[in-house]
Amino acid sequence: MKKFKQKLFGNGNKGGNPGGPRNLVLAVLFFVLCLALLTKLGDLTKGVTQIPYSKFIEQVEQNKVKSVRVDGAEISGEFKDGAHFVTVIVETPTNWELLKKHNVEINVEEPANSMSFWYIMFLVMLLTTVVPGLIWYFTQKSKNGSGGGAGGIFSMGKSRAKLFMPSTIKDNFNSVAGAQEAKEELYDVVDFLRYPAKYQRLGAKISRGVLLIGEPGNGKTLLARAVAGEANCPFFSISGSDFIEVFVGVGAARVRDLFEQARKKAPCIIFIDEIDAVGRHRGSGMGGGHDEREQTLNQLLTEMDGFETTKDPVIVIAATNRPDVLDKALLRPGRFDRRVEVPYPDLKSREQILKLHAAKVKMSPEVDLQKIARGTPGFSGADLANLINEAALIASKTDQTDINLNDLEEARDKVTLGKENKSIILTENDRKITAVHEAGHALVALLLPEVSDPLHKVTIIPRGRALGVTHSLPVGEKHNATKQEFLAKVAMCLGGRVAEQIVFNDLTTGAYSDFRTATEIVRNMVCLYGMSEKLGNVIYGRRNHGEFEFSEKTAELIDAEVLVIMDQCLAHANQLITANRDKLDLLSQALLEKETLYAAEIYELLGITPREDLRFNI
Repeated sequence: MKKFKQKLFGNGNKGGNPGGPRNLVLAVLFFVLCLALLTKLGDLTKGVTQIPYSKFIEQVEQNKVKSVRVDGAEISGEFKDGAHFVTVIVETPTNWELLKKHNVEINVEEPANSMSFWYIMFLVMLLTTVVPGLIWYFTQKSKNGSGGGAGGIFSMGKSRAKLFMPSTIKDNFNSVAGAQEAKEELYDVVDFLRYPAKYQRLGAKISRGVLLIGEPGNGKTLLARAVAGEANCPFFSISGSDFIEVFVGVGAARVRDLFEQARKKAPCIIFIDEIDAVGRHRGSGMGGGHDEREQTLNQLLTEMDGFETTKDPVIVIAATNRPDVLDKALLRPGRFDRRVEVPYPDLKSREQILKLHAAKVKMSPEVDLQKIARGTPGFSGADLANLINEAALIASKTDQTDINLNDLEEARDKVTLGKENKSIILTENDRKITAVHEAGHALVALLLPEVSDPLHKVTIIPRGRALGVTHSLPVGEKHNATKQEFLAKVAMCLGGRVAEQIVFNDLTTGAYSDFRTATEIVRNMVCLYGMSEKLGNVIYGRRNHGEFEFSEKTAELIDAEVLVIMDQCLAHANQLITANRDKLDLLSQALLEKETLYAAEIYELLGITPREDLRFNI
């Protein structure tokens, strides 16, 4: 009896049929309706005899007919002995006279209000075939969790994770360019999924939870899919926000359903993207410890602890760019105890990523992808993919047969600075000011060998909000910076303002972004890097609530020190440009004529010998 009740009503949150009570009510209603129609049909057909028209006339003339019911050409009636009959007549005036003469009770019904035998038969067939089919269809739909309306309500506790079987996963570690250290960390998981006995024979337990940490676009999701592809196992993918719903208990039910499905497919991988949506510190919600998100997190913690009871492993890989907001219980050993950093790609990784995406387009063989990689520091994998796509779009617009270096340069400028602004029409005076300003930046960069990122190109073509840009291109990947490099970079930033003062003896607003960059560099030198003799090797940061960690007197000393360093760099830039005024005029005039100059052209124009580390890279 108990099993019958569970089968009929379901098991509630334990994976039973949530539509059991509803289906029972529908079945009872359907049965009662069919019974009523069949009873009506029985009443209508019980004792009814089909007689010919001639016999009907004969029975009327013999006074054996008690009453008739006229329904168009059909007459049904009752004999005086209680028997029922039905016949079809031809309507003539003599028929009515005959019935009236023999005192037959006549009842006439409207055809629209009558219920004929065949009409009832049609309804019975409809209810016994179509209606049960519709009930079965919507029941199956609600079980599968698809569709909206009532079906969606009854399937709300079902997991929304997408299941990818091994045959559909084409990614592997070869699909992921760069991220070598992350792949090495994840290979342990792959090896465990492939050969669990190798670890179990020594009593080792592999991490069942792996947390991928990195900024958006660096390939966390791709790495998780690559693990599933390498291990050749099923892959469940879901976002952290897919667990949360306005109804209490739905998130926890979805977590239970997800892990129940995963255990049936084990060994497998569950990937939870943006886990910080559900895994934040408990106690921070509006409902204290009882809000929906925290109940979902509690269920997730419970399910991850229950892995040891399963024979085959279920590995959970989660991704986030906010590990600082995750609950400590998630990060303890036994849950997400293995943390894999997925950083921005370095120079070598950027080159590999560019080659991977360049293989999918028609790239000119003359293109040096290493040079493009050098010019894209701070780009994520997604940014580099977008760079190749933008270059392909630019080349397609001009009907080129392949993508060349100029297309990639244009795409990089578009991504970093914005599209070339052709709607801005500069006056001749504005063009001169912009040319002198950018020439000042470039000249200081050429005259200061301490500048870590050497000059690449200078342009006075407006892009985005900038009227002109001086590009620097890193020689290689740098992980440290010196005080002299910072001071040289600040002097380069201030070179534009100095050049304007020397040539026009006036000030413009064009140096705003330069001042902002230079001030940020100098303030970091003083407050964070201990590069101030007066303030010493102390970090002067901010508290979490925006309050300074130092006194007002110290703040005044910081402001004074920042101003001193800025003035020193400004004087250094002024000295360099004044001593090389002829080179400034020559470079600004060439920019007015050509609008864009590359480093090799500038070195040749000014007669300056390139730096040793640039002679083979220009």
